[in-house]
Amino acid sequence: MSTDQIRTSLSRRSFLAGSSLLAAGSLASLAGCAPKSAESANPDEALAETGADTTSPWPGEPPVISDDEVVETIETDFLVIGAGTGGLFAACAAGEAGLETLVIDKTNGGVVRDDIGAVNSRLQQQSGYTIDKQAFMKDMYHYAAGQCNMALHHVWFERSGETVDWYENLLAEYGITLWHEHAEEKNEPNYPHWATGHSPAWPADGSLNGFEVLKDHAEKTGAVSFRFQTPMRSLIMEDDRVVGAWAEGEEGFIRINARKGTLVCTGGYGRNDKLMKQLQPHTTSIFSYNSAQPGCEGDGIRACLWAGAKMDETHSSMLFDRSSVAPDALGGIDNTEGQVFWMGSQPWLKVNLNGERFCNESGTYDYILHADASQPGNIHVCLWDADWMTYAEQFDMHGCSRLFEFDNGAPPNFTADIVAAMNDGLLEMGHIQQADTIEELAEKLGLPADALVETINRNNENYDNGNDPDFGKEPFRLSPVRKPPFYGVRTTGAMLCTMDGIVVNTHGQALRADGTIIEGLYVTGNDSGAYYSMTYPNLATGHACGRTVTFARMIAQDIAAS
Repeated sequence: MSTDQIRTSLSRRSFLAGSSLLAAGSLASLAGCAPKSAESANPDEALAETGADTTSPWPGEPPVISDDEVVETIETDFLVIGAGTGGLFAACAAGEAGLETLVIDKTNGGVVRDDIGAVNSRLQQQSGYTIDKQAFMKDMYHYAAGQCNMALHHVWFERSGETVDWYENLLAEYGITLWHEHAEEKNEPNYPHWATGHSPAWPADGSLNGFEVLKDHAEKTGAVSFRFQTPMRSLIMEDDRVVGAWAEGEEGFIRINARKGTLVCTGGYGRNDKLMKQLQPHTTSIFSYNSAQPGCEGDGIRACLWAGAKMDETHSSMLFDRSSVAPDALGGIDNTEGQVFWMGSQPWLKVNLNGERFCNESGTYDYILHADASQPGNIHVCLWDADWMTYAEQFDMHGCSRLFEFDNGAPPNFTADIVAAMNDGLLEMGHIQQADTIEELAEKLGLPADALVETINRNNENYDNGNDPDFGKEPFRLSPVRKPPFYGVRTTGAMLCTMDGIVVNTHGQALRADGTIIEGLYVTGNDSGAYYSMTYPNLATGHACGRTVTFARMIAQDIAAS
């Protein structure tokens, strides 16, 4: 497959709509992609310019802005802070209801994520796939270790289908097909997969994307306007109610008065390394590739905290086991050389730096990363052989880790052929190592040869016996490392976004520590909390994006009807 062919194949979707494959002679890495957004200034520097205290512990002190400094005052019914996935869905719903709406963003606009999770959409019903609500809710409760508000999951379960139906109709107006990614489990997995994913089939030439479709539709309603390169500095409070926000334009400070409500959806703080290290030291030790969207630096959450809102006390991120590093490197946020290793989530044999197997590799994407934290170097090594594509198909993976067409014809994020080309790029740049013997491979990866040979022999024995008495991997997800050439790569985490945020109720309203509502303040997406904890339920494809758009649309509709 040529570079041009791979680029064409990748144009439909990238690293969950946050990255695109780059080529410089070889296919070596994934990085941020369209819609292009200007890099924002350092958030602490920007806040310091407004008089905010950025030296004290998070969240610091809010800036002091007086009316004397205001160069413009804007009146609107509904203010949306953040023009990403949630902000644009909210803007469209508000515009359709005739609600005068202003959307501001500190960049030129965010990225709209694909993989939208929903239950009981038309497409899901047409596929004949149903989800048992009690079983699903129990699974979500287990993923969060009980640290969530299950009433919020109930809202998503009941209302996500209508949101995706609306999006399907809108996309059809632009000639875009929305796929439901459905495939029946052919075997009994350790962890159930929920076929909730819906993804648009964007044009192969990259001429259209979610940002352009949603922004265009919102503007066509005649009720929605946008201000880009206009960062929000803080929320405006009057009598314990949020009545708008201070923002900053090219000429100076802007006062935006929002008569009916303000929605904060700025994407969390995944691009704020300083804050990540402060709030999530465990997380920052187990990833080396960051695909969080540019501009997601905690501005929205900080402003809500200044307004008196409560933030989740357990801080966590969405992590995938899909980052490669050099064979002499370790993981962690300070390793900026991490690359996307897409097939890392496949249940290959995985060992620590002592050459020893230490977990069941057939789990959810971040389980092995959390296990890495107790292993040498906080990292693991993936191993496979020349027949890897045969075993990848046998694994019967679902969701975004799937490499083969779904049962209903929906294409995967990346096909096995594209992944093979991606691997070639990682091989060329020296991340993936290839050898004709296990001993040679061990040397190239910095592993003890005797221990690795013993581990592989045991793995191959388990495969031959169709049983894993050591860690309980399902028989259909066992694979030998037997046919040369052999391959291996040091693997760590890829971080997609932060998951902790402002505690909200079932209407998306921000809450104080005592549970009271902050009137006028709504939060959705990665700025909102009380929904995820500990780990992300990635076997419910698109669950986070589905939560974002469902609540965004609901909030706008509720405000318009009030």
